[in-house]
Amino acid sequence: MARETDTARTDTARSTESGLPIEPVYGPGALDGWDPAEKLGEPGSYPFTRGVYPSMYTGRPWTMRQYAGFGTATESNARYRQLIANGTMGLSVAFDLPTQMGHDSDAPISSGEVGKVGVAIDSVEDMKVLFGGIPLDKVSTSMTINAPAALLLLMYQLLGEEQGIPADRLTGTIQNDVLKEYIARGTYIFPPKPSLRLIADIFKYCRTEIPKWNTISISGYHMAEAGASPAQEIAFTLADGIEYVRTAVAAGMDVDDFAPRLSFFFVSRTTILEEVAKFRAARRIWARVMRDEFGAKDPKSQMLRFHTQTAGVQLTAQQPEVNLVRVAVQGLAAVLGGTQSLHTNSFDEAIALPTDKSARLALRTQQVLAYETDVTATVDPFAGSYVVERMTDEVEALALDLMRRVEDLGGAVSAIEYGFQKGEIERSAYRIALEQDSGERVVVGMNRFQLDEEDPYDPLRVDPAIEAQQAARLATLRATRDQDAVDTALTALRQAARGTANVLYPMKDALRARATVGEVCNALREVWGTYVPTDAF
Repeated sequence: MARETDTARTDTARSTESGLPIEPVYGPGALDGWDPAEKLGEPGSYPFTRGVYPSMYTGRPWTMRQYAGFGTATESNARYRQLIANGTMGLSVAFDLPTQMGHDSDAPISSGEVGKVGVAIDSVEDMKVLFGGIPLDKVSTSMTINAPAALLLLMYQLLGEEQGIPADRLTGTIQNDVLKEYIARGTYIFPPKPSLRLIADIFKYCRTEIPKWNTISISGYHMAEAGASPAQEIAFTLADGIEYVRTAVAAGMDVDDFAPRLSFFFVSRTTILEEVAKFRAARRIWARVMRDEFGAKDPKSQMLRFHTQTAGVQLTAQQPEVNLVRVAVQGLAAVLGGTQSLHTNSFDEAIALPTDKSARLALRTQQVLAYETDVTATVDPFAGSYVVERMTDEVEALALDLMRRVEDLGGAVSAIEYGFQKGEIERSAYRIALEQDSGERVVVGMNRFQLDEEDPYDPLRVDPAIEAQQAARLATLRATRDQDAVDTALTALRQAARGTANVLYPMKDALRARATVGEVCNALREVWGTYVPTDAF
């Protein structure tokens, strides 16, 4: 039997992850000079502090998504069918690193990574397998893909056409947020300027061709996973959002034509009070930016709608069952903060890919929150709380200061080129690591309440034969397609990339002819080049 040890620590004054002090007691003095009309408004009304919809979860719960994808399209399809059968409302697709970086599975650079952190997708043929038996007009699909987001969206549209489903009935989201890749995640392909041009082309294309699709999910999640504090997470995410809006406006679009389709993606940590404050502050900042800076008149353009994922970075390989508790707390924080959709991590994700059972337990966690607790019975239950309202103001002030510093450097892209955001996040990550190492910040099972011996655990593993299987599928595809049609379409794509035409139309023609992800991305690499990062600021 494993023996538990407790490494004690000396209690010190508590602070939030953003570095703000937490007072032992808050009272009316915490809100001196505080104007509820200015700070709160009504739920569903500007500045949306209390939520973007008047009824929030009292009418229906948030969308329950489960992020999944591994190995082959066949294996991932089986997991999606299981999740749908267990009550998932929306699918969320994880792609492997070669797909995220725009490389085919048989490219030398892909060796060892095929199917490892997501599903391998090389062509429309793989998409047909991935969504086999799933009617695309009956599900909402979120795809975590960034630099090659246009390709995966067009493959999804082509698959819909083959199912006989009009594009105006397709619903879902592409992450499509390349700026955060330069800051925190690293799966970029092209330099910032052509990447922004591609995003503007996606906005224009979807407005005409796939009107119900959410064209971007501006992501702070990956910054948080890299170590960003809650204030940094929303500051740098909203700064990226401002850059995307400016790009679209500069491309000739009216803000109210595209802004209602913008969405955001945040993390939810175990620190419930600060997380609730963070979500409320983010809504308030975005509403003011859209109204005052961009002149958005449609209330939907001023709303910050967001998806949340529980914090993978806070999961531990030590005593992994404890992660069930962490995920429940993190999910509760997201719900109390007013999220529109939620993915709850599986307890074994710090070890390996989730098993069927752990993925089901993660979904059941959301269902317990939605149907067994009373947090869905009333809108914004923390409104007027001394501590939460004070924290909301403090997180907002920190975030606004960081956003001003980004602006002083010339905006998000210029700040990225300076390495500003990356440097700030790395300093925050270092501070948190020091606090954990010293025991000042407790992580149960890792720096306190450890076991001498961990219980054995049998994780799910990806079959290494997948790489050879994908290579064989690609060889068959290339041998049976019309190569002249592929070459013609790729030539048209290069011409569009050199000029000002929307690249999605020739890109779609190339994919319809069964060009691969790598071939399309390589055509754009020839014209636009690839990004080389700078050192941190």
